[in-house]
Amino acid sequence: WVLSRCMLTHCLSRITLTGCEPEVTEVTTARRDSATEFEAEKLKVEPAELKTDRALSGAAGVIGGTTGIPGVATLPSRVRAPRRCTEPRVLRLCVLLAEAPWFSAVTGPDRGNWISLGHNVTRSPSPRAALNYSSRSSRPVISPDVPELTVKQSDTLVLRCQGNGPVRWQREDRPRSLVREEHRDGEVSTIRVEHVQQPHRGRYTCLEERSAETSSIHVYVKDPKNAFRVAIITDIMAGSDAPAYIPCLATDPSLTDLRLERCDGRPLPAGMRYTASTATGMAIADVRLAYEGCYVCVATLNGKPVHSAQYKLSVRPAPDGPPPINLQELSRVVLTQGQRLILTCSTSNVNSDIKVNWFPPPGVTASVHLSSHLSVEPVSHNRTATLRIAAVSMQDSGNYRCQAENTKGTSAKAVWVDVYSKGFINLTQVDKSIWRVREGQSLSLRATMEAYPKPHTISWSYDGRHLSNTTDHTISTHSEAHSSYSSDLRLVRLKVSESGVYTFTASNADVTIHQTFEVHVISKPEIVSYDGPVDGQVRCVAEGYPTPQITWFYCDQPYVRCSNVLNATQEEEDVITVTMTNPPFGKGAVESRLNITKSNYPTLECVASAEGEIVYTLFSISERTVPHELFTPLLIGFSSAAAILCLILFILAYKYMQKPKYQIQWKVIEGIHGNNYVYIDPTQLPYDHQWEFPRDKLRFGKTLGSGAFGKVVEATAYGMSKADTVMTVAVKMLKPSAHATEKEALMSELKVLSYLGNHINIVNLLGACTVGGPTLVITEYCCFGDLLNFLRRKRDSFCCSRLGEDCYYRNVMLQPESGENRNGYMTMRPSVMGPASSDKPRSLHKGSASYSDCDVVSEVLQEDGLALDTEDLLSFSYQVAKGMDFLASKNCIHRDLAARNILLTQGRVAKICDFGLARDITTDSNYVVKGNARLPVKWMSPESIFECVYTFESDVWSYGILLWEIFSLGSSPYPGMPVDSKFYKMIKEGYRMDSPEFSPNEMYEIMQSCWDAKPFKRPCFGKIVEMIEQQISDSTKHIYLNFSSRLPVLPGPHEELTSQVLRLGPARGNHSGPAQPLLCSDDVFLESEVPRQTRGPQKAPSGMC
Repeated sequence: WVLSRCMLTHCLSRITLTGCEPEVTEVTTARRDSATEFEAEKLKVEPAELKTDRALSGAAGVIGGTTGIPGVATLPSRVRAPRRCTEPRVLRLCVLLAEAPWFSAVTGPDRGNWISLGHNVTRSPSPRAALNYSSRSSRPVISPDVPELTVKQSDTLVLRCQGNGPVRWQREDRPRSLVREEHRDGEVSTIRVEHVQQPHRGRYTCLEERSAETSSIHVYVKDPKNAFRVAIITDIMAGSDAPAYIPCLATDPSLTDLRLERCDGRPLPAGMRYTASTATGMAIADVRLAYEGCYVCVATLNGKPVHSAQYKLSVRPAPDGPPPINLQELSRVVLTQGQRLILTCSTSNVNSDIKVNWFPPPGVTASVHLSSHLSVEPVSHNRTATLRIAAVSMQDSGNYRCQAENTKGTSAKAVWVDVYSKGFINLTQVDKSIWRVREGQSLSLRATMEAYPKPHTISWSYDGRHLSNTTDHTISTHSEAHSSYSSDLRLVRLKVSESGVYTFTASNADVTIHQTFEVHVISKPEIVSYDGPVDGQVRCVAEGYPTPQITWFYCDQPYVRCSNVLNATQEEEDVITVTMTNPPFGKGAVESRLNITKSNYPTLECVASAEGEIVYTLFSISERTVPHELFTPLLIGFSSAAAILCLILFILAYKYMQKPKYQIQWKVIEGIHGNNYVYIDPTQLPYDHQWEFPRDKLRFGKTLGSGAFGKVVEATAYGMSKADTVMTVAVKMLKPSAHATEKEALMSELKVLSYLGNHINIVNLLGACTVGGPTLVITEYCCFGDLLNFLRRKRDSFCCSRLGEDCYYRNVMLQPESGENRNGYMTMRPSVMGPASSDKPRSLHKGSASYSDCDVVSEVLQEDGLALDTEDLLSFSYQVAKGMDFLASKNCIHRDLAARNILLTQGRVAKICDFGLARDITTDSNYVVKGNARLPVKWMSPESIFECVYTFESDVWSYGILLWEIFSLGSSPYPGMPVDSKFYKMIKEGYRMDSPEFSPNEMYEIMQSCWDAKPFKRPCFGKIVEMIEQQISDSTKHIYLNFSSRLPVLPGPHEELTSQVLRLGPARGNHSGPAQPLLCSDDVFLESEVPRQTRGPQKAPSGMC
């Protein structure tokens, strides 16, 4: 609105309305306190406020002081009014000033003297004037003029609204839509609804469009059947700490005692506050998670309780604070021009009110992809923003900010992006590039750099030679942060020879850099040579780093350090010192010569010093004393001879004590207490004499193996399982020179074998001869010899591919090799067993075999000629594991498990044995002297080597070495590595062999598990059997089961096995064998030691081929 300027003149007290522009109106009043003094008050009124009667009333009150009548002001002085105010057609407020001593409130009949608020301005002839509201209100009027209206359902609803301008109706639940039943006519609008229903219930508001004034009325539609409006939505969702509204709206305002209750009748949650209204329902303030549940509105109508529908209130949790931000990238990203930039930012919130976005630097164009997913347990709303730039340029460098926002606030994280034109490597300047360390100390050199792209080559070199990881120096490279790298060279126990220049090199596609370090190893000085006095001169040569200094001292005490004597004399004259070598790295040498001028001093000391380290040597320059007459040449000769004789006797005794004694390797455990194993003394084991076999039923053949203590001889046993059978067996025996300890050891081996019982994968006991002569142990005969030489023999014909069953029937016949192998074992012939009937004459000589047994020999020889493949290697591994599992079940530890102690028999059945008796370990390179014993160090576990602990787990370690032997086809483990201090150190530090050439990955994994540094993490043999079973074919399993079925596990030594190949259980030979002499004396070495011509012809027993 526009207020014309109304100028008031000739006033002692005046009211001025200035600044009548639309922005602000300033009202100034003045009041006289004396004839010459005035006070002024100002009131600023916004135009929007001046549109309402309330604002006008306030303005009037300020102008003249409130008189108690709203909207009326009195002016406390005489004023003179102008004739008129201009532009009355747009004037909302006009103040008439009249000439009067004081203004006062006028009511009743004086009301005609007041000026009304309206569209026109009039003059009052009365000397009094005041401000007052217009008699007509600007708020629209609704008819019927009541705040609430109740209409019965299906009746007619009529609402009429009249205002000072155009008016229209609207509903509170639909504020922007008109009521369809509305009829408008100028300043009047009428709603008429026929057949009122529940949807017509609610608050109706009449709006005057020009002044925006409103009036409203609430309409209830009374439903005799339902006290509450029928609910359409009963699931209420509210945010935590926010209000919640349950719309149980009454159809009748006469409801009383309106309240909220739980559906199950329990008390309301503690702290719940709510407001009940028949018009709007229940308003719950500050909702919490504990408020979740089912609620119902309850009231009383006509003295009866009524209930609303049940409402389920769900509370959406509110976050505790601003959302956390997770960046997949580090705080800095380095790229080169043209590369792709991807930045990922993620956040989460307990509810869905969360936003996340990237804000790149100004001027950078990037695409941002937003994604979301919901986690169920716990409930979490996850948002991810991914920023992408397909090809960055240097202008894209800058700070990229990720911002996340929820109802609790905003959080942000930034990533700084650097874009370079090409790659770079920037070395960090080192504080120290020259190092001086003492010999034996360790040193770490570090090079730190910032590089992009990542260096593809990081290396160290020493004097131009490339360095790699060894026990003397190790190299490690680390990524400190994005584009930051470091490399460490650890020099362990430096030696003087390792002094020199060490160079660090790093390179990527664009640049190569170098950094050098000088290492000087300080060594203790050493006097390397000295001589004299010769021709009145002594000489002393010392070396070290740095080059030592030599000083000379005289003193008069004999054989003492002169430098420690107080009255010693340091010689500085007559000294000639020459520096022989003084290299920049390594030891320097210096020579010093002294002319002896003070012969009255008996002792001369040469002292070499460097870096606080001192060494010395003494010279005696006095005359020699005459020896005592007692020391005649004869006495000296006798004394020397006696000393030499004592020394020889000591050496012989020491050698005898150091001589290895034969002992059985297999140990039977009595009890386990933690890591301590209690072994059974094998001499205390019982021996069942039912194992006895008559000596005269044995005929000895060639020697299969010979050792320091005894040997193994091939023999033919008559009537081993039945009276008419002939079987080839192996017999263990001692040499005639064996001591009682060796005899006791062989007897212990016999008792252990009888205790263990029978198994297809161990060399089983068949019988023994313990009375009437030397002890003989009769075991199974294995025709193919030991596994080690078998693998080496088959190396040239090995087939790498995994073959099926037909591999056993290939026509691959190889030339037989020499029967003598590296370990001194003879290749065993096929075992022969059959009836000793007279109609089938047999001979032990080649070429005279009968038809049937020659077929057996031919079959075995043909089998030996077959090639070897991976399936065979898996079969050997599986059978040895089965045998070791059997030994472990008997609480037996092998202690020398290796391929040389595995024998092969017909059908390529592997059998575990202890061949220590027939092996000369003093000449076998596999056995290394450690202390006063020879041990197979390369097959031993770390705890056995360093702690002398033998357990089931140490056997598992040895089994892993055996697997390596098998799949390398008989190679020696740790090839090219001698057993020395370096070897022991590597074992301690965790060195393990690489996979052998022919090993499948699965088998190498088994080897690695067997070589675990912690014994109790190694698999047991039962587990190993299960793992290998998964690798072998079904045909191999079938063949093994066929052989196993021929070897029943016997309860004791009282049953017989009539197998064609194996005879298990005690020997039960009768005494009706052949009549020729077989073994009639203690000389069990008859065939191998007595010359052939002294024996005479020997008739082959019947039944032998």
